[in-house]
Amino acid sequence: MHKQLMKGNEAIVHSAILAGCRGFYGYPITPASEITEAAALYMPRTGGVFLQAESEVAAINMLYGASSAGIRCMTASSGPGISLMQEGISYMAGAELPCVIADITRGGPGLGNLGSEQSDYHQVVKGGGNGSYHTIVLAPHSAQEMADLTALAFELADRYRNPVVVMADGFVGQMMEPVEFPNAAVAPRLPDWAVAGTAQSRGNLITSLHMDINDLEAHLRKLEAKYREAERKEARAEEWFTEGAEIVLVGYGIVGRILKAVTAEARAAGINVGLLRPITLYPFPTEHFQRLARRARVFAVVEMSNGQLIEDVRLALNGARPVEFLNRMGGNVPSHDEVLALVRTLALDNLSVIKTEEEQMAHV
Repeated sequence: MHKQLMKGNEAIVHSAILAGCRGFYGYPITPASEITEAAALYMPRTGGVFLQAESEVAAINMLYGASSAGIRCMTASSGPGISLMQEGISYMAGAELPCVIADITRGGPGLGNLGSEQSDYHQVVKGGGNGSYHTIVLAPHSAQEMADLTALAFELADRYRNPVVVMADGFVGQMMEPVEFPNAAVAPRLPDWAVAGTAQSRGNLITSLHMDINDLEAHLRKLEAKYREAERKEARAEEWFTEGAEIVLVGYGIVGRILKAVTAEARAAGINVGLLRPITLYPFPTEHFQRLARRARVFAVVEMSNGQLIEDVRLALNGARPVEFLNRMGGNVPSHDEVLALVRTLALDNLSVIKTEEEQMAHV
């Protein structure tokens, strides 16, 4: 293993190359531009291809072509660019083509601003293109995870023949931290389904078009089976001090790091709080929530959007426990003090509930 100091955005490219990626097609946009710049510098040195497309629409369709030929490939953008890619992402999911897409999120809607937000959640996790499909979505909270989850993204993309999104807020993309990389690289290989211009691949067909209604339904059943398998096998989350926690904080990306600091301070003050950080946003780590709900009295979702993550948390809990909410938007970040004040309020509320229950039991 070797360690380097770099931005999270740069770590994505280094990890992608080590994972066997040999094609990058993209268009720069803040706060993701360093990914395109690093790919332009390093991809040709490894025998790969870097191409700056004329638009994000062109970039995603170049990925369609490269992936069809069996090349591990990726692109990177931010909210407005990801919006333009949605049609191509739907086509790739329908054609069962693996690729990796890095979304380094900024403020929105529209052009918004250059501040860090998490407001692409619905767009990426729910699928912004047409039809019945999913993308697998990974949410790193550090430069190290930018590298680790990029490597995982290529594995999952190939395993499920599906686009995988690495979604990180602008803070994680821009911060510099030491990142450890493996010394050995993955050797690129040609999958048996690719259209590679060889005699063996001549019979292969890459398409998302199924004109017969029964053929399309059968294809969609096949896709659904893949998604159900991913939901069973690939859901990931980090739990921190959750054993016996009565208050569970929930957040991903940079928010997860804030919640860790709050959890440590609250624990030191005697408050029984823990952290659940989703790492896969799809498939969502539902089982973690349901297990913790057996002991926890309340969950508190903290996010940098208008309440998008909280919808999946409520679905996962299915009414088993109340869900509180704290958010900031427009590039603002929930502060340590804001979250700590919420935790203290919830701790007092829980204490009142406990006392009431004890008084009721005393009268029985």
